[in-house]
Amino acid sequence: MGCSLIERSLFNSSSKVLVSHRFNYKQSQFWVNPVLKKNRVELRKIRRGPVAAISEDLVRAVPEKAVKFKVRVVVTVRKKNKEDLKETIVKHLDALTDKIGRNVVLELISTEIDPKTKAPKKSNQAVLKDWSEKSNLKTERVNYIAEFTVESNFGVPGAITVSNRHQKEFFMESITIEGFACGPVHFPCNSWVQSTKDHPGKRTFFSNQPYLPSQTPAGLRTLREKELKDLRGDGQGVRKLSDRVYDFDIYNDLGNPDKGMEFARPSLGGEKIPYPRRCRTGRIPTDTDLHSESRLEKPLPMYVPRDEQFEESKQNTFSAGRLKGLLHNLLPSLMANISANNHDFKGFSDIDSLYSEGLLLKLGLQDELLKKLPLPKVVDKITKTTQGDLLKYNTPKILSKDRFAWIRDDEFGRQAIAGVNPVNIERLTMFPPVSKLDPEIYGPQESALKEEHIVGHLNGMTVQQALDENKLYIVDYHDIYLPFLDRINALDGRKSYATRTVFFLTSLGTLKPIAIELSLPPSGHTSRSKRVVTPPADATTSWMWQLAKTHVCSNDAGVHQLVNHWLRTHASSEPFILAAHRQLSAMHPIFKLLDPHMRYTLEVNALARQNLINADGVIESCFTPGRYCMEMSAAAYKNFWRFDLEGLPADLIRRGMAVPDPTQPHGLKLLVEDYPYAADGLLIWSAIKNWVRTYVGRYYPDSAQICNDRELQAWYAESINVGHADLRHEDWWPTLATPDDLTSILTTIIWLTSAQHAALNFGQYPYGGYIPNRPPLMRRLIPEEGDPEYANFLADPQKYFLSSLPSLLQATKFMAVVDSLSTHSPDEEYIGERQQPSIWSGDAEVVEAFYGFSAEIQRIEKEIEKRNGDARLRNRCGAGVLPYELLARVRSLG
Repeated sequence: MGCSLIERSLFNSSSKVLVSHRFNYKQSQFWVNPVLKKNRVELRKIRRGPVAAISEDLVRAVPEKAVKFKVRVVVTVRKKNKEDLKETIVKHLDALTDKIGRNVVLELISTEIDPKTKAPKKSNQAVLKDWSEKSNLKTERVNYIAEFTVESNFGVPGAITVSNRHQKEFFMESITIEGFACGPVHFPCNSWVQSTKDHPGKRTFFSNQPYLPSQTPAGLRTLREKELKDLRGDGQGVRKLSDRVYDFDIYNDLGNPDKGMEFARPSLGGEKIPYPRRCRTGRIPTDTDLHSESRLEKPLPMYVPRDEQFEESKQNTFSAGRLKGLLHNLLPSLMANISANNHDFKGFSDIDSLYSEGLLLKLGLQDELLKKLPLPKVVDKITKTTQGDLLKYNTPKILSKDRFAWIRDDEFGRQAIAGVNPVNIERLTMFPPVSKLDPEIYGPQESALKEEHIVGHLNGMTVQQALDENKLYIVDYHDIYLPFLDRINALDGRKSYATRTVFFLTSLGTLKPIAIELSLPPSGHTSRSKRVVTPPADATTSWMWQLAKTHVCSNDAGVHQLVNHWLRTHASSEPFILAAHRQLSAMHPIFKLLDPHMRYTLEVNALARQNLINADGVIESCFTPGRYCMEMSAAAYKNFWRFDLEGLPADLIRRGMAVPDPTQPHGLKLLVEDYPYAADGLLIWSAIKNWVRTYVGRYYPDSAQICNDRELQAWYAESINVGHADLRHEDWWPTLATPDDLTSILTTIIWLTSAQHAALNFGQYPYGGYIPNRPPLMRRLIPEEGDPEYANFLADPQKYFLSSLPSLLQATKFMAVVDSLSTHSPDEEYIGERQQPSIWSGDAEVVEAFYGFSAEIQRIEKEIEKRNGDARLRNRCGAGVLPYELLARVRSLG
């Protein structure tokens, strides 16, 4: 290969090609194998008889004569486990027509330019010759074989084109070419190849060798540019499900005004309501509002680029969860219809029975009634395969070690730093706290909290001493909730406060809640606009205190879902992912680095727009803000979100939970040492940053390489100027001019889409599956003396408490959703893992560094396990205390 000495070639049965030559020079014999090494040919000499030296100059003097030889191609296709009748028929049709020429055609492209044609060198076309013979194989993966004939001066293969002349698409996992003297050449594809009847052009796949744009071999430059142009599309028309086009749009598809004005929602994105951009689908406008995009309701699929759609195992997991949610919603609906008195939980035993008995027994439904339900065959099939467990909820972990843990103040404080939402706690630097809202609109900025409310809980300290010694902390939801409270509390069955909760850091390292402020918008009843509740002194105040904590938890559930989970990890990441596909070639080393962290995000976000965050969707139905949920999310984006503070160290410093300290391993010191989320998170953050720094340093030895990389700069610029267009002029956006800049930006993105998402997502059912622990919705305010409901509260406080929680239907719908969201699917990729660990990159040095990163992640997992068994760490170990495991094994977002 690439050597003028070759006159003939052999293709042996081991699929290795030995391109060889025999020379007679002074009675000496040599077998010479040309080996490509860093763009030059080296000769391996094997002794056969007397040895004589042959200089490289003498060898090169032999006249050039290109000869042809064969190379072997192995194409790995992933088959579907389940096919419908139409798919089966088309599969058999493709197997038949494959024999008469409607087959899969491949063409190999060299990294070199042909000096005669001035175009990339190409092989002959080859077909997968055993497709029909293997059409009935039942295995998950099938390897198909083809052969190319190439000339000895072909050079290094850098790309391969695929034309699918069948009727049906197929999923191409990888291609391996054997026979070149440089060794096997790998093409990690992981993509759907459409039929040429749907997409006439050829699909191009590049080898796993990474290239910066300026280093792209001449033979691949045009293909690199064309592939990116195709992925960007032209911004026109309605996207088909088979398309692979990545483009931007605003969130103008959450409402459905054609169903009625109560289903209309404002568009998010633009000067009026800033928001990140989402993936464009191009659907036509609604009939009643030309600015709103028409909706596709489930089960019709939403467009995302074809390769972003769930793989089969992920789809099966999601579909099972959706069916489970359907059944859990259906049965309480029947119960509610049977009796008007069954809307509320009657006692805590009603909640417990959801786990012990299941809805089926709870409702007393018999087989005859099940047969009358919609989709009876599906219900019967599912219940048989799961032995009826589908209709039972798993016991949430919050109940597994102590059924009454959720009532305790110490558990309430522990969840602020080790629960499902540990990212809102802040160090209190000024007392009383002050609002930043406009006082002319929202009333006085001063808090109702006074020193007398908390001084008795400070272990003899004054308030100023407690502040100076970093003993006071706060979870403050005042400014995010208050602007929406009038509208929220006007909704039927929704009642909320804007809460502030003050905690004291004890000598054991735990947080003790010492005061809760409950604020309402100022009105004629000014005495009711701000109210402080403190730890109880008797039975009545015990229930008041429990209700106040529950309202705090409901505030927390809303901010967690709408801001920290959805906005900060899902919505804010989507622009970076879209821009990466549009501006970074698959050959680009940064694309290869980000690829596993972008997987499934666009599909998850599209499904959220269809089922979760849409008008009357699950989020609006189950969370207190109702129809204003997404407007609250947008307000947080406008007022609080900053990309430069999204990394863990910067976020901890912003919240006052840590201070810079160069003597510490991570460069900062935690002020609450036993802060499980932060302590474990810093281990993972550092591992990610070290890996990214090594990776970046491999390709960018200096700043000039960063500044001159047109694809990299286009990616970052488009992520900001188009994907986050409404905030593009903010001065806090990091610059991208040095390797350190790039390391910081990439570390933040990878952190958000892996560890940060894991910390915020996978604890949803373990903590939120027991509704009293953190109800997503509250239906009653806390009564005060003189209120009409105060007497009812005194007469039966438990009944009042339960009637404040979501109804049975609301609770079970929420439980089913968070159960699905918290479930891992079989094909997930965990941080430190790769689908094809040895060939995802053709850079051996980088692959070796990745294995080092994987080993570090495994070491961290063992360290976290060790911490969870350390009795000195009271926030993760103790009687009835859950270990902190949300960062023990981190998977990528999606």
